Order: sequence, then structure tokens, then C-alpha cells
Amino acid sequence: MRRRVRPAQPPAHPGRQWAERGGRHKDPDRPPRPRRRATYTRPHGVRHLFTAYDLRQDKLYEHIKPVKTRTRFLEFCRYLRSLYPPEVRIAIVCDNFSPHLSTKRDPLVGDWAAASNVEIAYTPTDSSWLNRIEAQFTALRYFALDGTDHASHKEQGSMIHRYIIWRNRHADYRRLRAVVDRANVA
Repeated sequence: MRRRVRPAQPPAHPGRQWAERGGRHKDPDRPPRPRRRATYTRPHGVRHLFTAYDLRQDKLYEHIKPVKTRTRFLEFCRYLRSLYPPEVRIAIVCDNFSPHLSTKRDPLVGDWAAASNVEIAYTPTDSSWLNRIEAQFTALRYFALDGTDHASHKEQGSMIHRYIIWRNRHADYRRLRAVVDRANVA
């Protein structure tokens, strides 16, 4: 199992927009695409995407939370543990994000992991390219977030959730495999 926390927010860079173009040179009956809003202010905060990647089943699991704390991290770990029988040992690979490192300072997550047949492993500092879930984030941005302008966190969360359902059903889709393979450098 690989687990990574990524702030879920509209990307502040140009990309492909999935809305059909309209206007003078395309479909004259369709109005032009609305202009995207700037995303450098976050009056309603950001949301954090807790994601796990099961290498064996090639499936993604996600939760979107308003804050990133070790309590939320533990909730997600408990969810992951519930997906497998208790006698199956699972490994959760984490980066050096502060709520993950709490296992060293606060025994809450570490004690739970020891009692639940879970191993929590950490990638080395500044080596996100070793984590296989990073390529899945590239595909998530490519297929679901690039060129979008979500008006609310609920709308964006719905888009991410729908993408993950689609991705788990179409893991062998040629374009998805191409994006993931291009992003996997390790």
C-alpha cells in the first residue's frame, strides 16, 4: 500500500479544458468558454487528499479532508486496514509529511500500527520519485483537474471521486497507462 497526502485545490497552471470550444471558429451557436478564475487566493481554504495505491490490485483509495492532522491520518489508516483481513500484514508507505512522522513523536499511530498488523514505512527525504503513487497523481491532474475551474470544494471533490472510480474500472486504458508510465521514472 502506498499512501500520500496532497492538498486538493484547483491547479494554478494552464492545461487542457474538457469543455467543448464554442464561438466564431468552432460552433457558432455555442457561446465561448467561460474564462477561468485566478487561483492565487483561497478564501475558503484548501482540502487535503488522502490517497492510497494498492500495487497488487492496481486500485486507488481516497478521502478528502479539510485539515491534515495525525488524527485524520489515523482515520485513513484505519479505513485502509478495514479493506483487508486482519491476518494480512499491510505496509503503508508515507513521505516525510509531518502528520506521518508523528509515529516517532506521538505513539498514537505507531501503537495502532503495531496492534493492527500494519507496517508504516517512510520514503527518504526529497525522493518522491520513488513513491509509485506520484505517477497516479500525474494522471489525476491530467484527466480530472487540468484546465478546470471548480466553483466549490464539493464540486472538485466530486470530480476527483468520479475520476478515481473511473480509473479503478479502466486501469488498463491505453492513454492512462501512457501518462502513468511517462511519470514513473524509478
